[in-house]
Amino acid sequence: MDIRSYVTQKKLLLKEEISKAHKTPHLVILQANDDPASDTYIRGKLSDCLEVGIKASHVKLATTVTEANLIKTIEVFNRDPKIHGLIVQMPLPKHINEDAIKLAVTPSKDVDGFHPLSTLKTCTPKGIVDYLSDIGFDFVGKNAVVIGRSNIVGKPLAALLTSNHANVTILHSRTKEDDMAYYLRHADLVCVAVGKKWFIDKQELKETAIVVDIGINRIDGELFGDARPGLKVAMQTPVPGGVGLLTRLALISNVWEAFKRGI
Repeated sequence: MDIRSYVTQKKLLLKEEISKAHKTPHLVILQANDDPASDTYIRGKLSDCLEVGIKASHVKLATTVTEANLIKTIEVFNRDPKIHGLIVQMPLPKHINEDAIKLAVTPSKDVDGFHPLSTLKTCTPKGIVDYLSDIGFDFVGKNAVVIGRSNIVGKPLAALLTSNHANVTILHSRTKEDDMAYYLRHADLVCVAVGKKWFIDKQELKETAIVVDIGINRIDGELFGDARPGLKVAMQTPVPGGVGLLTRLALISNVWEAFKRGI
């Protein structure tokens, strides 16, 4: 099943579940940047929430807000029992420590899954693994390569794949070219998140492999993934209209889960 159809189907099921709840789940999105990409992402999140019956509040703060005042704002929502999920849109202004902000969100409302004590999975890895599981990919014993080692995608994705019994290798910018080629040749699953247009291009891949393209590269107003379209593999996720949709689906699923746990 293609990703758009899958996401549409999952949203319908989620909407049906939420409609039976005795009250409405409520997500707050805090923003303290003037980043156009963030504005686009937030519009998508607000639209998703509206579609499935989640109340979403977008609170935009000045980019000059101090770290202390941002944390105070977070604490207000942490204590509010009517708020079930809280996210702080990244990136943050340079004078604010992102790690401190991630830790400020109470774990029970951390629907991004960034807090080390959060029991919810980080959205992008969750979206990817849920989708692959639902379309029948068997992780057990498969060779999975994750290219990129960020704390938001690469590392948590590798951990989630490991928990699903895949053999996981993390590659990155310091990986030698010959080693990169070797691991890619033997990979059943390639997840690439390096932020470089068509980083996966002419490398030798299994025809039975699945390529999950997590990259978003804006060049002259166009969007490009980290993998060249049309690779000779069994399946390749598109950019746009691929992992971004799965990430947003995972977010609203996490809001619903946080709501149920809160009850």
